[in-house]
Amino acid sequence: MSACCSPGSEARGPAPVVTTAVPTTSVTDWSPDAGLRLLPLRGGSFAMGSDDADAVPGDGEGPVREVHIEPFAIDAHCVSNERFQAFVNATAHVTDAERYGWSFVFEGFLPARLRDSDRAVEAPWWAAVAGATWRAPEGPGSDLDGRHDHPAVHVSWNDALAYCRWAGVRLATEAEWEYAARGGLEQARYAWGDDLLPDGRHACNIWQGSFPVTNTLEDGWFGTAPVDAFEPNGLGLFNVAGNVWEWTADAWSVAEATDPGARVIRGGSYLCHASYCNRYRVAARTLSTPDSSTGHQGFRVAL
Repeated sequence: MSACCSPGSEARGPAPVVTTAVPTTSVTDWSPDAGLRLLPLRGGSFAMGSDDADAVPGDGEGPVREVHIEPFAIDAHCVSNERFQAFVNATAHVTDAERYGWSFVFEGFLPARLRDSDRAVEAPWWAAVAGATWRAPEGPGSDLDGRHDHPAVHVSWNDALAYCRWAGVRLATEAEWEYAARGGLEQARYAWGDDLLPDGRHACNIWQGSFPVTNTLEDGWFGTAPVDAFEPNGLGLFNVAGNVWEWTADAWSVAEATDPGARVIRGGSYLCHASYCNRYRVAARTLSTPDSSTGHQGFRVAL
């Protein structure tokens, strides 16, 4: 993952008319056991990527290219703690973070007794906390009280795939993710349009203030927000910008180079800030290794 917002290593990649995407039906509960809310989409062609001057060098957002998407369905929400708990109860799955015995936690969430945890060299605001898992997002002493409707975090790509196998779904491809996240808008900067603050209101959960020292909490959240916080985009998807990074199915690739050891993540997180990492833009992308986990990494599913 990019060091600007996560503790991984940095890896080294006129728009055509698009077919506006609209749901073919209303929201449908496809799998009661897994609590899914899958939105069927017709598919079509769209302009993927961006030539944004603020794109992070090496991320491979551009060039803008026309991509065709077959019909598919995608979850309106990220997988919540409640839904992940149902999966673990049914399968006794042990996450990568639990197997390794630690995961990365943002330093601002840590009590004094945990602040001497090892730090990521390129992103020292990340602490490697023993006992940090999806059940204890800030490490020992923390729990999910009041956060059952928040996205499950400290979930690796491997863990997300295990959930998908149980639920009978899959991860979206990167192209499917962007198609759905754009909400039917052509080359808009964000999932809702070109203005970060439409009508002066906050539309996503990102960092406000001076990162990583001061978060003014203007959007109302410090850390994760509920999976249905803020208004959905034009196709009914919630929180495709900010809140948590979302795993996709695809291996990382830039300019024809593919890294099978890393996977694409999308959407940005509650730690993104324009001063250092504006990857809450809808075309933005970065990477993470399949077994890595952090307190701002989650997933949504597709079919």
